[in-house]
Amino acid sequence: MAPFETLIWTITIIFVLECIGCCIACGRAEYRIGDECCPMCSPGNHVHRHCTEFTSTSCVPCVDATFLDEPNGLIKCKVCTNCDSGLGLKVKQPCRPSSDTVCGTLEGFYCLDPTKDGCRAAQRHSSCEPGQYISHTGTTSTDTVCADCPGKTYSDGSLTSCQPHTECEFLEIEPGTPWSDSECGVSSLPTAGIIAGVLIGVLFFLTIAGVCLFMRRRKNLGKMTGIVFVPFIVLTFI
Repeated sequence: MAPFETLIWTITIIFVLECIGCCIACGRAEYRIGDECCPMCSPGNHVHRHCTEFTSTSCVPCVDATFLDEPNGLIKCKVCTNCDSGLGLKVKQPCRPSSDTVCGTLEGFYCLDPTKDGCRAAQRHSSCEPGQYISHTGTTSTDTVCADCPGKTYSDGSLTSCQPHTECEFLEIEPGTPWSDSECGVSSLPTAGIIAGVLIGVLFFLTIAGVCLFMRRRKNLGKMTGIVFVPFIVLTFI
């Protein structure tokens, strides 16, 4: 074989071997940079310098509210999730270098977009209308369920069961509705009016009796004292 042909075959074999090397996958704990399969950084760390033929991968920890939760060959960490209260969220588990923030729901909210351990968006529990009661109280994962009050019961929307209308003993001023109780009165003539009438009658009787008694005593005294009594009585009342 001629020297030129030998050179061509040698170059071809080297090229083929390099292509085969490029197609060979790196290990599960490695990542490829050029022709090198570099060891990955552990969770909570990112690549500071890639490996070379003579050195291994250089890794540094994630800082400043960043994280990486898997082995990686990344040169930057991911920014931690913010639990936005405007979306009904609060921090359930704070962010760490090796794990993202886990968000939970605020009090009175339920999750609309759940994740494996937390929630990405939440909504406030529904409020029941007057004439309805809370059939099922809302949880962190379910909304409040409302139901209408049946006949002769009522609720303002905040109760977990409807209350029966009051049965009026004397007079029903306003009938009960699904959202309000019956309004009752005592009678057509209020008790206070009866009491006042009795007191007025007693006072009138005592007044008449006093006048009669006074007149009788004056008459008796007039007989005993004669004419002299008249000026005395007149002066007394003056």
